[in-house]
Amino acid sequence: MKTFKVMLTIAAVALAATSCAPKQEAPKVLVLYYSQTSNTKAVAEEIASRLGADIEEIVPVKPFDGDFMATIERCKQEREQGTATEIQPLKADLAQYDVVFIGYPVWFGTYAPPVATFLSQADLSGKRVVPFCTFGSGGLESSVKDLAECQPDAKIMPGYGVRAARMDKMPAEVEQFLIANGFIEGEYVEPEPFSEQHPVSDEETAVFDAAVDGYPMLNAKATAVASRAIPGGTEYMFTAVDQPRADKPDMPPAGELTVYVTVADTSAPVFTKVIR
Repeated sequence: MKTFKVMLTIAAVALAATSCAPKQEAPKVLVLYYSQTSNTKAVAEEIASRLGADIEEIVPVKPFDGDFMATIERCKQEREQGTATEIQPLKADLAQYDVVFIGYPVWFGTYAPPVATFLSQADLSGKRVVPFCTFGSGGLESSVKDLAECQPDAKIMPGYGVRAARMDKMPAEVEQFLIANGFIEGEYVEPEPFSEQHPVSDEETAVFDAAVDGYPMLNAKATAVASRAIPGGTEYMFTAVDQPRADKPDMPPAGELTVYVTVADTSAPVFTKVIR
């Protein structure tokens, strides 16, 4: 009997210790973004909605007007003058957040100038930083590299990027991205590995040409390819060689490119991103 009472006492103490132990709080998340045409804003709102996170826009003091050529000229002028795009102060206190999602359109192969200004002023040391971006052809990888160099003491997490031409695919892709990186629960579809690269066949060349047809910023010839099955279709990873552009003969070719193309079972080929 005495032994039984001792065991009950030990169990009670253990239960009390467990019940009194502090509960681990969920990380506090902030979604920051700059958006010119509302595409990046849509991604930011999707992420914030799924995470129940705080959200705030990075706002330039002098907004970009949305005109493509005017934006290019202004960016060139600011670069030549060595001036940074001035932004309005954030309302959010960054010190209160453990995880910061940072969203931006890709301009000139990296994050847009308002985000560059933010990153030059902010201290994200010790925080998990999750990049996300929208683009015409690519730029996720190059912009993430720049972000890591700008914030060396932050923990840069895998990023998400989507072409402006594929915004209808974004909600489902964001869900899979958040599941894959442990931010939400759900069923994650692990992609198969790509096959070995091999020289392109005539049929594969036709897939590549159809995917890039009509996109003026990409004039390339596929040389090799790997593929894998994805839900509802096939994904290709093409190695391609950039060709001189007829509209800009003075622009040197970019060299070798990696171009990702998907072909859904009932749809035409479409490229998802380019890595230059």
